[in-house]
Amino acid sequence: MKVHMTNLIQNYHNAVPDHEIYLDQIALSLRADEDGYESIGCVEHHFDPGYSMCPDNTQFLSFLAGQTKNAKMHTTAVILPWNDPMRVVEKIALLDNLSNGRAMFGMGRGLARREFEGFGIEMGESRERFDEAAAMIIRGLEDGYVENDGKYYPQTKVAVHPTPLGTFRGRTTCVAMSPDSAVAAGRLGVAMMAFIQGPMETMHLPMIEQYREAYRETQGGEAPPPLMIDLTYCHQDSAEARRVAYEHVGNYYMSCVEHYEFGGRHFESTKGYASYAAAKEAIDAYGLDAVVDIYVNGQIWGTPEEMIAKHEERKAIVGEYEPIMVFQYGGLMGQKAAGSYDLFTREVMPTLQKM
Repeated sequence: MKVHMTNLIQNYHNAVPDHEIYLDQIALSLRADEDGYESIGCVEHHFDPGYSMCPDNTQFLSFLAGQTKNAKMHTTAVILPWNDPMRVVEKIALLDNLSNGRAMFGMGRGLARREFEGFGIEMGESRERFDEAAAMIIRGLEDGYVENDGKYYPQTKVAVHPTPLGTFRGRTTCVAMSPDSAVAAGRLGVAMMAFIQGPMETMHLPMIEQYREAYRETQGGEAPPPLMIDLTYCHQDSAEARRVAYEHVGNYYMSCVEHYEFGGRHFESTKGYASYAAAKEAIDAYGLDAVVDIYVNGQIWGTPEEMIAKHEERKAIVGEYEPIMVFQYGGLMGQKAAGSYDLFTREVMPTLQKM
């Protein structure tokens, strides 16, 4: 089992200078390279530092590439509707060269209304924009040139330099948090990646199966293992692990509710986002505290023994997968996050790598 880590770069409640958040995340990322993590990643988000504040994850990873040797550099998601596809191809190709072939290209569609509005892009166009851009980028990274005759991204043929150092087949991922995105990942022939939201069997497994079926139908083989992103906390004391997880994972979920407006009704009327209306339905039906509880318990945290057992249980449900760990979130940073990272890396990761 390959074990990854990623950065959310969240300045929760804007409690410290933004630069301090970057220094903290960079320090742990550099350690992850030394400690044998398969990849180091970063998400893309804009306009809301209290949720996440990396406007260009290729730039962030290029900085890390110059200070690391082993770990892959993973754009946990470049949000395609917010970026020009030709420029994405160029940036990923450049990252591949700067990292000596260690780039992983992860992409996503985007969910926050405020970010679409900030870019002046109609959110209801995101599915069409994503589908057109994703195919265009995948072709460009393989062919060494970019061209497209489409509704949103007409592009005359232009060569890409520097060229990628190798194929991106096997090192491309796609965030899939809705059924149509899971199917899109399968049809594109790339690995599905999901941020854990709740119970594996009822919330995530159906989408994983849709991804696998779409992959079989279009690619003629079995899909690669999905990647699953957990907010984690590891501590030798079970009660303390639970206390910290409930505090900080809960903090992060509340920032999601605010950033994505999960309490609103706009998803119902926005083309391509009807499935996200379930968030408001759940909050209305069960209450916000209960939904937070479901979210917190969906993540894998605990003592080393508890975490290993939870991963074994997950594997029994979904089969092969690759975990992506998040150590800093919801105000969890500094020595507390570093201590969790140390314990996980020392006592959990070796077992997972052999699993």
